[in-house]
Amino acid sequence: MRNVYTVKQVNAYVKNMFAQDFMLNRIYVKGEVSNLKYHTSGHIYFSLKDESGTIACVMFAGQRGGLSFRMQEGQQIIVLGSVTVYERDGKYQLYAKEIILDGAGLLYERFQQLKNELEEMGMFAAEYKQPIPRYVKRVGIVTAPTGAAVRDIINIAARRNPYVQLILYPAQVQGDGAAQSIVRGITALEKQNIDVMIVGRGGGSIEDLWAFNEEIVARAVFNCTVPVISAVGHETDTTIIDYVADLRAPTPSAAAELAIYEYRRFKEEMDGYKEQMLRNMNQKLYIDRLKCEKYQTKFLYLNPLGKLQDNQQRIAGYEEKIQMLMSLKIKEMRHEIMLRVEQMKRVSPLEKLKQGFSFVQNKNGKAVKSVSDVNLNEKVQIFVSDGQIEAEVICFQKESYHGNDE
Repeated sequence: MRNVYTVKQVNAYVKNMFAQDFMLNRIYVKGEVSNLKYHTSGHIYFSLKDESGTIACVMFAGQRGGLSFRMQEGQQIIVLGSVTVYERDGKYQLYAKEIILDGAGLLYERFQQLKNELEEMGMFAAEYKQPIPRYVKRVGIVTAPTGAAVRDIINIAARRNPYVQLILYPAQVQGDGAAQSIVRGITALEKQNIDVMIVGRGGGSIEDLWAFNEEIVARAVFNCTVPVISAVGHETDTTIIDYVADLRAPTPSAAAELAIYEYRRFKEEMDGYKEQMLRNMNQKLYIDRLKCEKYQTKFLYLNPLGKLQDNQQRIAGYEEKIQMLMSLKIKEMRHEIMLRVEQMKRVSPLEKLKQGFSFVQNKNGKAVKSVSDVNLNEKVQIFVSDGQIEAEVICFQKESYHGNDE
């Protein structure tokens, strides 16, 4: 007999497939905002759409720190989040963690996206990094032929070791075609039997340094058989090749100091530091790798994020249901009060007065319902709709259904 599964089992299986897809756990999605709803709970519900379709999105109140502006219908945005399945409805949606306007910080987002992709490929892993030779004779330099960067490298090299040969490839380091020029320089110097290569330039804006954030440059550095030292910008500047290179120098001057050994000093001390550092790093990497493997296996079965998102979605549903029921109850009670008001109006004495009736009260303040309630010459008060009348009884006549009596 064929296996038969419950809806819950199918939804749970599909959700587990989404959870195991690493790309869906951290993904950037671009589109136009539609069906936007700021809920009273603080959650934001919306859809992203383009010419081909839509995807449902939610940003929970706890993630609102990742939103620096107020969203509006029709905005073009980029959403960072995870795609998973809400088991109760059997629907998938994007859980947003960060939202930015399309075009704001786009270069930075491209930088982060490429950095994450290359890191996932293992291109930043320490085991792929080549050690910088202790004694070098030939140093290749890929940078602009003019400027402070190449002058600093030449000056530092002359001071530390004047016997080291420097080979410069005059590359274009900014503007259109800069990335291709840098790649040609790396390829050309790799064939020159050099010991180490410095790739870099002086500081600048992210646009000025963008050639060193291109994937073709990162792959050229990663695939280079010669150890590469990145030396881009000032100390605070960071580019993609800083992560890929075998060694990152904060400045071009520092790169020259790292590449060219000052053999007259600190030989024994540096040998000891190098050995200790390599031993400690290898031990730490080994332990961290084991921990990561252990946590990765455990995470597949005990991922709290999916459960937390389900609970948040369920609570949000309860909040909406409570508000709906409260609104319905208030509407019913308001209707009942209106009915009560109409009933009270029908028995109100004031309504009778407005219809032409009057109310008579004797001197004792008692309502006159019979001729026996008053005496001759007695003062009485007559209440009508717009005031009261004071009168005197000068005569009265008692009538009955069986006859007339005075």
